[in-house]
Amino acid sequence: MGLFDRISRVVRSNVNDMVSKAEDPEKILEQVIIDMQEDLLQLRQAVAKAIASQKKTEQQYNQNQSTANTWHQRAQLALQKGDENLAREALQRKKGYAETAAMLKQQLDQQLGQVDSLRRNLIALEGKISEAKTKKNMLKARVQAAKANEQLQNVMGGINVGGSMAAFELMEEKVLELEARSQASMELGGSDLESKFAALEAGSDVDDDLAALKAQMLGGSNPAQGQLPGSVSASGASTNVGTPVDAELEALRAELDSF
Repeated sequence: MGLFDRISRVVRSNVNDMVSKAEDPEKILEQVIIDMQEDLLQLRQAVAKAIASQKKTEQQYNQNQSTANTWHQRAQLALQKGDENLAREALQRKKGYAETAAMLKQQLDQQLGQVDSLRRNLIALEGKISEAKTKKNMLKARVQAAKANEQLQNVMGGINVGGSMAAFELMEEKVLELEARSQASMELGGSDLESKFAALEAGSDVDDDLAALKAQMLGGSNPAQGQLPGSVSASGASTNVGTPVDAELEALRAELDSF
């Protein structure tokens, strides 16, 4: 199992454990990002160590390969000088360095593969962290919206909507009752006023009838004899005033003449 697989397993186990114990989603999301960043730091350190080890192996390989080439040149020189024993010994040295270089080359190839894999995993983890941060912001916004909605529902649940509406209906009934009473008062006041004017109009008709009757009685008779007791003569002096009724009638007549 590679280093990145082990890190991923640790991350998943930590996340699952925190999620099962957490009550605040915002806090758990923040903690997940922190843990992923710590894992990223460890992975970067691992990549750095792997690269350093690969560079060291590469240097050792180059040195052994260079030394093997040097002993090969020396073997050629010994043969040119006619010293086969020295040439054989030089070739023996070359063989040792060449074998070491071959082993280092295999190790170097493996390390190059590991470093390449670690780099890809590092890039992938950086991408996942960036994606996780974006999702964290989205989830935090959803959490805040859910909390706000829950708070609103709790507030709405605490409001007695039925009682409030019943109070409004009761007030509406009282307003309607007051309006009805006001309308009735206006109608009653109008009726009383109408009755007063009707009485006045009726009184005017009686006065007209009385004047017509007097004119009829005065017509064709002695003016002095045709006047009602207590009437006023042409000179304006009051004639014989008899009974109190006649006096009251004369007073009413004088009051009417003043209008």
